[in-house]
Amino acid sequence: MSKEQELGKAFDFGLFKRVFAFTKPYYLIFWVVAVVAVALSAFAILTPVLVKEIINNALPNNSEAQLTRLVVLMLVVLLGQVICQLSFNYYANLLGESVIKDLRIQLFRKMMAFKMTYFDNSSIGVLVTRAVADMQRIGEIFSQGFFVIVADVLKMVAGALVMLYINWRLALIVFAILPVILIATRLFQQAMKVAFIEVRAQVSNLNSFVQERIAGMKIVQLFNREAIEKEKFRVINEKHQNAWLKTVWYNSIFFPVAEISFSLGIGLVVYFGVIQKIESVALGDTGSIFAFFFLMDLLFRPLRQIADKFNTLQMGMVAANRVFKILDTDSHIADTGTVEIPGVKGDITFSDVRFGYVEGEEVLHGISFEVKAGETIAIVGATGAGKSTIINLLNRFYEINSGTILIDGIDIRDFKLASLRSYIAIVLQDVFLFADTVANNISLQDKNITKEAIAAAAQEIGVHNFITNLPGGYEYNVKERGTMLSSGQRQLIAFLRAYLSNPGILILDEATSSVDTYTEQLIQQATNKITEGRTSIIIAHRLATIKKADTIIVMDSGRIVEMGNHRELLENGGYYKDLYEAQFLAEEVA
Repeated sequence: MSKEQELGKAFDFGLFKRVFAFTKPYYLIFWVVAVVAVALSAFAILTPVLVKEIINNALPNNSEAQLTRLVVLMLVVLLGQVICQLSFNYYANLLGESVIKDLRIQLFRKMMAFKMTYFDNSSIGVLVTRAVADMQRIGEIFSQGFFVIVADVLKMVAGALVMLYINWRLALIVFAILPVILIATRLFQQAMKVAFIEVRAQVSNLNSFVQERIAGMKIVQLFNREAIEKEKFRVINEKHQNAWLKTVWYNSIFFPVAEISFSLGIGLVVYFGVIQKIESVALGDTGSIFAFFFLMDLLFRPLRQIADKFNTLQMGMVAANRVFKILDTDSHIADTGTVEIPGVKGDITFSDVRFGYVEGEEVLHGISFEVKAGETIAIVGATGAGKSTIINLLNRFYEINSGTILIDGIDIRDFKLASLRSYIAIVLQDVFLFADTVANNISLQDKNITKEAIAAAAQEIGVHNFITNLPGGYEYNVKERGTMLSSGQRQLIAFLRAYLSNPGILILDEATSSVDTYTEQLIQQATNKITEGRTSIIIAHRLATIKKADTIIVMDSGRIVEMGNHRELLENGGYYKDLYEAQFLAEEVA
């Protein structure tokens, strides 16, 4: 969406209504804030009225009792104003935080259900910005935007009515200045709308850049890219600075104009209310003039604040528009299946499966094969042949273009999605670990999995000693992405995680690559244990690790070119034999 299009949608009542729909569960808090806003306007106009009474009546009459009564009343009004202001700030913020809590949960659930294609095409930094920074902006619609504007408008209306009641002539003089402020406010609001859209865009760009560089810091340093990345960051940061400076510039113009207009109003009231009174043109009494000073502040100060708060409201609406754009995205795997069974035997059938990550560009061209329950099959081929794509489709991370995939004779689309994925465990080459303990990374916070069960499973597959030798053992915190462990150690934890889930189908995707000999022996021991008695699919570049597979599927450019066991494929003298001999020769040379 272009900036012009986003600007057109930055504030509309449809979007506004949609945001406010999230306040329904908190209607009581909503009405408390609304009532307090009305009370604030009432208390605000009482102070100048009491000042007028003191100057016009209590002081000239030398009435100590009347003065005491009015001062006490003024103190009560000020106390009420303080209580209302505290209540307003607390409950408006409570409402805003409650709304963004619910909205953030809804957004996170939505993102959790997206297809992998969505994440393939989306910046992680931008998504983080939407879920964190933009959410806070939406919360400010309630805490610093809409309700503050309503309260200020009520104060202005009440102040204007009191002015007309006290002295309509002086009121008209003050009102004559208002068009200047209103025009300036309108121009300011339009300029700031554009500026804030640019600010949000630059914040997203900055977040994306920083997130990617921190995640890829090893590559940056390995290839001596520090100077280049610093320059890129300087340019992006400068754009971010310039976007914010635009808002500073507009504020620097608007608020002095507002202050000058306010000062001009005071000057005119003084002139017509005092000078001409001396000349016997009775425009008002002394108390009314002092009351007008308070009422003018009540009229002009909220007007200045409304411009500022409208910017906050505007920024919140821009953020809401972006968040709702994600919520409205239809990029989820249809979970319409009804089949949910305790487990599967593990029969797998691919029948003429075709798929492409990009429309019109097929990656798999009519893949067909069968796996019997309990069998171990291996899928080999050059990088980009389509091996990992088969695994992604079996888990329904992506939807196939045509064909069928069956597990135990049931189309995978007929299973409930969560149920389908519970039957399958995957050990990837690039193991992802959370910044948590070893135990929690194994159980993934499943409360049904006890520490005793984790330790028992670790002993069964031969990794218990490795874990207990870590500082803190199973309570050792592996830090973000498991950086405190080697790649082989992370893979051993992934093996244990998969084994503990007791899957009907096990997938090992390059799980023995890039590890030392000792770790490979542990992994091989773990592999033998966890593949025992269950359907296993092994994707491997190292062909020596798959000699015992019941069936080896050889892929090239998205097609199956050969299929058989190790001996049969070597005897055929085809693509597999060439791969095997080339790899064997390379290992001999090494």
